Amino acid sequence: MSEDPAGSRRWRCDAGDEHWLSAAGDDHFDRLPDPLLLVIFNRIGDVKALGRCSLVSRRFHDLVPLVDSVLVRVDCVIPDDPGSSSSSSSPSEPSSPTASARARTVFSQIARIVLGGIVKPIQALGQILSPANSASVFAASVPASSLPLPGDVSHHSPSEVLRSFKELRRLHIELPAGELGMDEGVLLKWKADFGSTLGSCVILGASSASSSSAGKDGAGAAPALDGGESDETGSIPESFYTNGGLKLRVVWTISSLIAASARHYLLQPIIADHTTLESLDLTDADGQGVLTMDKKQLQELRVKPVSASGGSHRTLMPALSMRLWYAPHIQLPGGLVLNGATLVAIKPSDEATRDTVGSDIAGSAGGCWVSDAFEEPYRTAVRMLLKRRTYSLEMNSF
Repeated sequence: MSEDPAGSRRWRCDAGDEHWLSAAGDDHFDRLPDPLLLVIFNRIGDVKALGRCSLVSRRFHDLVPLVDSVLVRVDCVIPDDPGSSSSSSSPSEPSSPTASARARTVFSQIARIVLGGIVKPIQALGQILSPANSASVFAASVPASSLPLPGDVSHHSPSEVLRSFKELRRLHIELPAGELGMDEGVLLKWKADFGSTLGSCVILGASSASSSSAGKDGAGAAPALDGGESDETGSIPESFYTNGGLKLRVVWTISSLIAASARHYLLQPIIADHTTLESLDLTDADGQGVLTMDKKQLQELRVKPVSASGGSHRTLMPALSMRLWYAPHIQLPGGLVLNGATLVAIKPSDEATRDTVGSDIAGSAGGCWVSDAFEEPYRTAVRMLLKRRTYSLEMNSF
């Protein structure tokens, strides 16, 4: 190595190493085989980043549609007609005939209350996932040959954005927020899987979730259940009913099921366009709800059409069998305290009789879909609740 008068360093190499040096302007990516580039693109995943990659070269443009694992983050919703959304969200209008006389009286009454609050988010969800009929839906600039260049702002639904992908196997769509607006401090999480109809759904709720200063001091302490209110008599504790507790939990259950069925119904165009899909996850940035479909369930949907619920844009819910667990107070490792913690495990009635859904669910292989539904610390909360007394409920199709 020698230095020039200006002080800059210049590396000297032997003649045998000259073949490693390329002339200015050479593209080193040209030396990479297509399969390796596809591995890199699959690791990128994000559909907008892939759109930018497709503009780099003709070769990249031809390879990006062969990516088999894609993440679509929905940025925002631009309504078609703001006036129509606001008018249809009124509870007094019969624009969302979901819970009908077929449901039990208590659920039918609560459903009308619930629908008044969530019909607008469900309409917005439809605008996100359905192909755009006008200048609405999902706001994202996804550069590709058929889409605007970076810097332009255009709005496309996931159905349109994904149409150029020919080998799609794994798809993850993330909504900007959950459909159900919760009061501050209230916890509500759900996870559902579908084929042509609901396969199972797990709901975890708490009337309040807060951090305990005592729990923070002993982060490694064992989780604790409040034993001050016994349910050994077989009756649901009094705190389950007080301060509107029963109504609140019915609202949680029905609204979660409606949100899940709306997501499922609106995924049909994407599933129909991509016959190679093997897994599909639809989540939201709030971590409120997760809808999953595996290869077998996706195939079932293609073979057996979805039954819509009346005139609404959601999948018809079959008759359901539900198991409920309740604890007035749970303290989790790390200091998280759940008051009024409630767990609901739901299966179609005709399947529930064939599966293990009961008091022994925590230790059974059939119970994994409940105990493993959520990540920590909520997984610990679920396993604690599964040790409590089980209450059985039934719900008619709606």
